[in-house]
Amino acid sequence: MAYYQSKPVSGRHFLQIPGPSNTPDRVLRAMDNPTMDHRGPDFGAFVLQLQPKLRQVFRTAGPVVIYPGSGTGAWEAALANTLSPGDRVLMSETGWFAHLWQELAQKLGLKPELIETDWRRGADPAAIGAVLAGDKAHVIKAVCVVHNETSTGATSRIAEVRAAIDAAKHPALLLVDTISGLGSLDYRHDEWGVDVTIAGSQKGMMLPPGLGFNAVSAKALAACEASTMPRSYWDWRPQIASNKTGYFPSTPATNLLYGLDAACDMLLEEGLENVFARHDRYAEATRRAVRHWGLEIQVEDPRHYSSVVTAVRLPEGHSANALRTTILDKFNMSLGNGLGRLNDRVFRIGHLGDFGPLQLVGTLGGVEMGLAAAGVPHKPGGVVAAMGYLNGNA
Repeated sequence: MAYYQSKPVSGRHFLQIPGPSNTPDRVLRAMDNPTMDHRGPDFGAFVLQLQPKLRQVFRTAGPVVIYPGSGTGAWEAALANTLSPGDRVLMSETGWFAHLWQELAQKLGLKPELIETDWRRGADPAAIGAVLAGDKAHVIKAVCVVHNETSTGATSRIAEVRAAIDAAKHPALLLVDTISGLGSLDYRHDEWGVDVTIAGSQKGMMLPPGLGFNAVSAKALAACEASTMPRSYWDWRPQIASNKTGYFPSTPATNLLYGLDAACDMLLEEGLENVFARHDRYAEATRRAVRHWGLEIQVEDPRHYSSVVTAVRLPEGHSANALRTTILDKFNMSLGNGLGRLNDRVFRIGHLGDFGPLQLVGTLGGVEMGLAAAGVPHKPGGVVAAMGYLNGNA
């Protein structure tokens, strides 16, 4: 069976969760090539021509380490290569994934200092700067920020976080998770002074899950040499040394790399600025539909609206999980669930990756029909409001 479904359903399934995103046919076809010898000369040449493309997507001139693994693995690699047990790290809990990253840091023996939020906004650069300004002994070794918090639909302003660190004259490393932002949102590893950028394959990069990335600054490489954290598989040094010749110290995910090459080509051919503008346009159309329905967007500060995902709060007494079940059963569409404290409180509309205007109209149509079928109070016509915006901003 090519694709498992528990019951026969006509038409293509709408996968509108905020990742894994839909994998375009071009990427699927690239992955559908024979696996080559990962120690042979053709593979080395292939990786050497892939690396510059990937660096363009990260907007860095430095190394980008590729692991067969998930974003969680890339989180661990970032911490394990730059820090030592007992180090203090400053983290902003902007949502569920920031919370999980904090838990991972604790398991590694680090000591997170948490700036809590109400999960309705991104990280606060001023709050980060204030904590660092008070850390006269420079006990804090790293600042960890989630660029795009997929659980809430909140984006953090990384350039302002970097400016806050610099204004405090603090030497802390800046580690940024852009697992759901890379390839969808404007992101600039070098220009923004990020030391480690963490990303994954299954969101804006339009691949299936299975690749994790670390883009690494010179400062982070120096920290790697001083780190006493135990590491083997996640160690950057053998990865970077092997990558210089086009190879890997352990078995790479060969066919996912074929797909990564095709995905980078797609992003660069469209032009990164055009990709970002497309995501911005579809996100605004989605928000206009939500407002017309009379529903509440989870993010309260418009400066932090995500162009990857919109989390929508339901009125008190209505179940977001029941709504999602109704939409899946009746219209064959998957929406993101609420995570952590937002469980059953919100549903999430993913509008990222290989995504066009007709897919968005179909997605919003499914949501609007689902609201009616589930008996959720709303004002009909949200799809029309979104279409009006799209028609004026094509």
